[in-house]
Amino acid sequence: MNPYLDIIIRSTSVYLFMLIALRLFGKKELSQLNTADVILILLISNAVQNAMVGNNSSLWGGIAAATVLFTINFVFKKLMYKYPKLSNLMQDKPEILIHNGNLDFKTLSKLNITSEELKEAMREHGVEHFTDVKLAMLEIDGNISIISGEKDLRQTHFKRRRIHKNLSGIN
Repeated sequence: MNPYLDIIIRSTSVYLFMLIALRLFGKKELSQLNTADVILILLISNAVQNAMVGNNSSLWGGIAAATVLFTINFVFKKLMYKYPKLSNLMQDKPEILIHNGNLDFKTLSKLNITSEELKEAMREHGVEHFTDVKLAMLEIDGNISIISGEKDLRQTHFKRRRIHKNLSGIN
C-alpha cells in the first residue's frame, strides 16, 4: 500500500474517532479544561500521532497527516452547514438552565452543572440572584450565556476560565 494513502486512512479514522468521543463526552467538558484535561489532551495527541502516521516519522508524513486533518475538518464543517440533520446529530442544542429566575433542576442535573458553577457564571455577569436572571443557557460550545432582567444589559456572555466577552458592546 502507498505510505501516504495509509496515512490518509489512519488520519481519517483517528479524526472520526475523536469527533465521536468528544460528542459522547459532551459540550460542557470542552469549555472547562483543568490541568488534568490539558494533560489528557496532550497524551491523546501523542497517542494518536503514531496511529495516524505509523512508522513514517518523516516531515512529509507529518505534513500529510496534518493536511488530511485540516481537509477533513473543512469538509465536515461544510457538510454540517449544508445538511442540518448531520449538524444536529453531531452538535448538541443549547440548553435552558434558568428561565425567568426559575432553575431547571432536571437539565442542570443531566448536564452535571452545580449551583456553584451557575453562581460563578452569574457573578461574572454582575448578577447576584437567580431571580434576576431572565435567561441562562448552556450554549453548544459549552459556555454559559446569561441574559439579565436589567434593561441596561441586553445580553452578557460567560466564557469559562475568566475570558470575558460582552455581546452588548459595553465594557
